[in-house]
Amino acid sequence: MTVGLSMSKTARALAAGALAMAAPEMSVAADIDGSRLSPLWGVPFAGLLLSIALMPLLAPSFWHHHFGKVAAAWALAFLLPFGVIHGVPLAGAQLVHALVAEFIPFIVLLGALFAVAGGIHIRGNLRGSPRLNTALLAIGAVLASLMGTTGASMLLIRPLIRANDNRKHKVHVVVFFIFIVSNVGGSLTPLGDPPLFLGFLKGVEFFWTAKHILPETLFIVGVLLALFYALDAFYYRNEGVQRFDPTPDTGTIGFDGAVNFWLLGGILFFVLMSGIWHSPVSFDIHGTRVGLPGIVRDVALVVITLVSLRITSPKVHEANQFGWAPMEEVAKLFAGIFLTIVPVIAMLKAGEQGPFGVVVSAVTRPDGQPDPAMYFWATGILSSFLDNAPTYLVFFNTAGGDPKALMTTYATTLAAISAGAVFMGANTYIGNAPNLMVKAIAESRGVRMPSFFGFMLWSGVILMPLFIIATFIFFR
Repeated sequence: MTVGLSMSKTARALAAGALAMAAPEMSVAADIDGSRLSPLWGVPFAGLLLSIALMPLLAPSFWHHHFGKVAAAWALAFLLPFGVIHGVPLAGAQLVHALVAEFIPFIVLLGALFAVAGGIHIRGNLRGSPRLNTALLAIGAVLASLMGTTGASMLLIRPLIRANDNRKHKVHVVVFFIFIVSNVGGSLTPLGDPPLFLGFLKGVEFFWTAKHILPETLFIVGVLLALFYALDAFYYRNEGVQRFDPTPDTGTIGFDGAVNFWLLGGILFFVLMSGIWHSPVSFDIHGTRVGLPGIVRDVALVVITLVSLRITSPKVHEANQFGWAPMEEVAKLFAGIFLTIVPVIAMLKAGEQGPFGVVVSAVTRPDGQPDPAMYFWATGILSSFLDNAPTYLVFFNTAGGDPKALMTTYATTLAAISAGAVFMGANTYIGNAPNLMVKAIAESRGVRMPSFFGFMLWSGVILMPLFIIATFIFFR
């Protein structure tokens, strides 16, 4: 797998966090009647997501140099015809809303998490025993919901690889790291994974997921940790671990750039503040209403980002191989995603009367009630191959799009959508942003990671049975 592909995945992982940041405080004056749209308006969105999934594999060099142009081309493939057919004012309103209400807040949050997490370096020479490895994965699962799957992955993957550099078998360590830290562990707060933050911005309470998906998360993470410990202990006993680490590092365990932990706390504070503080003050930007809490949050996050870059030693950034290429890719790709998804959301909002009525019917029981099990698998399967943030948004709206109803009457359905988007991002390298980034880092450190389909074999054998069991336990 090329570095270009890993950056593509990284980009998406970073992007996920801020998708709907101002949704409770923003609205579009001119809505699209999705029932009157042709399904062909979904082609640019599908084309962009398929480009993200396939072009890094089929044309890696072209994709690495031109992914921004590809995203822009698909965005224009929607915007220009839409403006010609439905009028420039309506097309302009959608463009402004996508940028102001979704893209800018999204990039601001992801950029803050990326910069602050990249300013923390764990130094020391840990020894990769089964107990230590399992403990690091468990710690990573907790951190993933506090600082995001991308932040936790960037913080822990390098020390975990260093801890196991004297092990013969270590591919499984990175694979389970992707399962647990880069995906499932981020299911408990909106900071953990982009789909959940999107839901938060749409009006889902900050701690709702922690209350309603905790049993599912504990089940999946607990079983994965137990399986990992058993497998790692087997390899550890039979491979003859070297007595001395072949790449010794300083023996003192500690953090360089630890002041950034305070900045992470600042990010959490302002995100919480924006969800709790309701102000009557707002500003209209071409039909999109921007609330004061969202503005304060975004400005504060930009300041935190700049402070982190200023106070972090260059040596820390160098040790973490810190660079802005992943964020550049996230920005370009998600600018296209947020725009091309506009007609898809409108069509899904139209329900059974819209062009995608068959999708609504597939996740709806004969009595008209939502089927949580179908929502779990439909959201999860698409999140495995496309991007879990817009996939969450699609099924959130398919289920009605009313956060109050989804948090109460249809709580099981919202839990199924949330769990499917977060959990099943671990099924493939392209399912969630940090996956390919972790893969690239591991390969740069000499770990021979599975191929794209080889990784799917791991997830098919380990994860899919767990998801089937979870369906019968939690989503019937």
